[in-house]
Amino acid sequence: MTDELLENGPEDEGNVITVKLDRALFLVKILHSSETELCDPKNEVYTPGEYLVVDTRYGRDLAEMLGAVKEYHFREADGSKPMVFEVIRRATPEDLHRYEENKQREEEAFRICREKIQQHHLDMKLVSAHYMMDEPKILFFFTADARVDFRDLVKDLVSHFKMRIELRQIGVRDEARVIGGIGVCGRLLCCHSITDKLNPVSIKMAKVQNMSLNSVKISGPCGRLLCCLSYEYSLYQEERKKLPAEGTRIPYEGTLFKVVEVNVLLGLVKFLGDDGRILEIPASRLFFDSQRSCWTIKPLSS
Repeated sequence: MTDELLENGPEDEGNVITVKLDRALFLVKILHSSETELCDPKNEVYTPGEYLVVDTRYGRDLAEMLGAVKEYHFREADGSKPMVFEVIRRATPEDLHRYEENKQREEEAFRICREKIQQHHLDMKLVSAHYMMDEPKILFFFTADARVDFRDLVKDLVSHFKMRIELRQIGVRDEARVIGGIGVCGRLLCCHSITDKLNPVSIKMAKVQNMSLNSVKISGPCGRLLCCLSYEYSLYQEERKKLPAEGTRIPYEGTLFKVVEVNVLLGLVKFLGDDGRILEIPASRLFFDSQRSCWTIKPLSS
């Protein structure tokens, strides 16, 4: 991991739009990629934890039913409304058995594909191999720094496996979501275990939360800023509006004090005075005088 702080997308992707649904849809988690998708139950009743065979953007696959949803969210800037897929059937014991068998076959498919990538001298990193349900097709995920011409590789793989082959290039954050792992917090990666929605994260979010700007401490295994930096960002923004910003100068006890640090969690503001004194003052003692358009520090006696 380099010292460069790589942001995960634009700082502002526009307002989040919430759309109410006229009927309940189901949220399912695709097992092989840890992606969540909306599915239409078609008047069938399913319970959380059930395994279903569903249509996905890649083809039919096995998914776990998570629960019903009555609204969805998308960002105004790109208008990315989620797709709604169809539930084909409840997973049968045969489906579950085939899925487990395919997982064993995927190890061999992964090995063979990686060898052929080396033979074709392609600058790409294979992430996973997956056999689809209900059709003779293998899906390979890979990462690469640039666009890769893999047409000859696909022909080679089709010739070897005698079935449809699909190669999908994904980003490094998607790679972490698919593979999983342990974060710096000691827990499973959020993108793999909690949410697959990879929202934009910026260095500003770390600054607002007084996080260390050491890239090792605020970056995930993918080399990008931690997804969790965005979780409490809006709260910090709102709380900081109630406090003076760094650099604000406030007269107190016969001298000027400059705000050098704002700790939202502890509710403390640190000041450095022109006379060299350092003060830590609770947020409750700070008051914004709207008539004079300035901040004041309440004396201890008040």
